[in-house]
Amino acid sequence: MRTSTTDLLTGSPVKSIVRFALPIMASSMLQYNYSLVDNIIVGRFVGTNALAAVGNVGSINSFIIGAALGLTAGFTIPVAQQFGANNKEKMNRYAANSISLAFLIGLVMVVIAHLLSRPLLRLIDTPDDIIDLSASYINILYYGVPVQMSLNNFNALSRAVGESKKPLYFLVVSVFVNLAFDIILVGVFDFGVVGAAWATFISQATAAFLSALYILKYNPILSIDIRDLLPRRSESLHQLRLGVPLSLQFTVTSIGSMVLQTAINSFGANVIAGFTAAAKVEQVTNIPMSGLGVGTMTFVSQNYGAKQYDRIVKSVKKIFWLDIGVSVVCSTVLISLGPLIVKLFIQTPNEEMLYASKHYLIAISSCYSLVAILFVLRNTLQGLGCTYANTVAGIGELFGRLSIALLLKPLLGFSAVCFAGPVAWLLADIPLAIIYLHKRRQFKALSQDTRLQNMT
Repeated sequence: MRTSTTDLLTGSPVKSIVRFALPIMASSMLQYNYSLVDNIIVGRFVGTNALAAVGNVGSINSFIIGAALGLTAGFTIPVAQQFGANNKEKMNRYAANSISLAFLIGLVMVVIAHLLSRPLLRLIDTPDDIIDLSASYINILYYGVPVQMSLNNFNALSRAVGESKKPLYFLVVSVFVNLAFDIILVGVFDFGVVGAAWATFISQATAAFLSALYILKYNPILSIDIRDLLPRRSESLHQLRLGVPLSLQFTVTSIGSMVLQTAINSFGANVIAGFTAAAKVEQVTNIPMSGLGVGTMTFVSQNYGAKQYDRIVKSVKKIFWLDIGVSVVCSTVLISLGPLIVKLFIQTPNEEMLYASKHYLIAISSCYSLVAILFVLRNTLQGLGCTYANTVAGIGELFGRLSIALLLKPLLGFSAVCFAGPVAWLLADIPLAIIYLHKRRQFKALSQDTRLQNMT
């Protein structure tokens, strides 16, 4: 059952997690490439207003799509846990149910997203000179919500059973599709932001189709019967109990981001463009820490299902320090190379754009260890099925961004906006650390009881 996957249940935990996480990091880079290519091509071929329009929708996009994808992250936790418990029947049932739930909820989200898109753009005070461009771009992206949810779910299913390479292969194909259509639709036919949005949609649909074909027909571990795709009440309720808190975390965090975006928008299109470019660079350096976090989540889920509590406690401690080290390296890269990479996004950078981007990069890189801690703790608790902790952390992030946007921005100006992320990370880390330390004490007690039983 486990021969063709990365074995996370035996051997060196850190080596296994890193080996498992490397394809995830590459996949994240490729998924990020969709918006990265859109931003570069739009910024270079269309102009500053178009780049600002694309960047302006980031918080709204996270609000809708992030909430949807949070659900699928919860849907596949039982799959990994049952894999660890070696219960193939339940594993396949949960996997099939997740596929149906993801697609059906995606269809509902399309309607909701289109109803909310323009009101949300108004709510964050989108400048009049870019609101139509922003609306055109995001409304096309919203047609792809069921596709994105399905793609995310299929990839999560592969990772739940210890297989992180296959999603990478499918995303490689989609990246070339995205680049080709971006060049054709934006560069050749001059469709602007609309062309960039359709290129993203087509490329994601390509990856989703390939992932679906593999999971349903060729995956050597999962054996999904077409008849099991009809949603079951018990499995659906359990998966929703896990997925809804994760969705709420994305929703709450995105509300804070939208409030922050409102503060950014008050500085005008040049600052929006500079901030957008810098944020894209920062997201790249996030990927190694995020990948280790996802790898840790799968490791914890499988070992929790196998009741290897002591292995979880010891391994999370090692991954924690590894991620801190990675954050130091990422901070160095961000502050030294970030300002140079920013210029790739902007056709004719001016002083105001470059100042905004540099100021943001310095603020973020000085506090990067906080986000490393966030990735480890959040994904560990998620793997244990304690998804409510993500909602609690999301509330902390929301309060951090609100306090910056509403209280400190009038006093400190753009500097306050730049430190909104670090403040949000800190306020999310505190409750996560408290919850995890409580769980760790429980696991240590369970491990000791298991050892005593084995001795007797």
